[in-house]
Amino acid sequence: MSPVISFSRTATADTELRGRTIHAGDVLLNLYPSANRDGDVFDDPHEFRVDRAPNLHLAFGTGPHFCLGANLARTEIRILLEELFLRLPDLRVAPGAGPERSPNSLVTTVDHLPVVFTPN
Repeated sequence: MSPVISFSRTATADTELRGRTIHAGDVLLNLYPSANRDGDVFDDPHEFRVDRAPNLHLAFGTGPHFCLGANLARTEIRILLEELFLRLPDLRVAPGAGPERSPNSLVTTVDHLPVVFTPN
C-alpha cells in the first residue's frame, strides 16, 4: 500500500487518455492506491509482494514530482526494520488485531497496532 493516498494536478494542455478528453485547466485526482494496483502494469496487482520486480509503484511520485526524500525514507525504513527484527525476531500482530487508522485523504495513517513478542 502506498503511504500517499491522493494528490490533485491541473492539466496544462488538452490531451486524450484512454478515449477521454482532458482539457487544459481540468483538475485531476491521482489515486495512488488505485495506480499501484493497475493490472496493465503489475502481474497479480492486488497481491502484496515485497519481491515484485520491476516495482514501478508510485509511492514516492513520478517525474518532476518525485519525492526528494525517497532515498532517505527507504534507508530509514530498512534500518528500522533490520534493527527491530534483530531485537524482537518473533514480533507479530496480536491475534485478532489489526491496524487502527485515522481518516485522512492525503496519507495512510496508523494510530494503533497491537503486537506481541517474546521478551528477552
